[in-house]
Amino acid sequence: MQDILIEFLKMYGVREVYGTQSNPEILNIFTEIGIDGVEDDSQIAWCSAALNFICKKLNYERSGELSARSWLKMPITVLKPSMGDIVVLWRESPKSWKGHVGLYISEDAKNVYILGGNQGDSVCILPYPKERVLGYRRVHKLEDK
Repeated sequence: MQDILIEFLKMYGVREVYGTQSNPEILNIFTEIGIDGVEDDSQIAWCSAALNFICKKLNYERSGELSARSWLKMPITVLKPSMGDIVVLWRESPKSWKGHVGLYISEDAKNVYILGGNQGDSVCILPYPKERVLGYRRVHKLEDK
């Protein structure tokens, strides 16, 4: 999982561009994971797309979906996360379909620190309240074909 973290850190600072002048790096994320027609990076949530992009690039299993909560389907549940594990959060309410996903960096008494895409419209590390965590997951490296 450390290679996923390192690869994601290479994207640190990639930021949305509002309006018709979207960031080509973000638009490429969608193209690379097989989602065509995204033309405005500021109008679509891309946290799950970014993680799918990194996992595909490094040949790890991935959710294949734009929904952040789709990462809860990953088979390895983690009770005590390590740096680079996947963190899935709820957004709006725990029962909402909305969420956020990124990589675990660290935590303190109140917050979990996550590296992710579409955080403040960029790839960065931000704190999120621990009570919003739905679960932690880990992905397997796929065998080379």
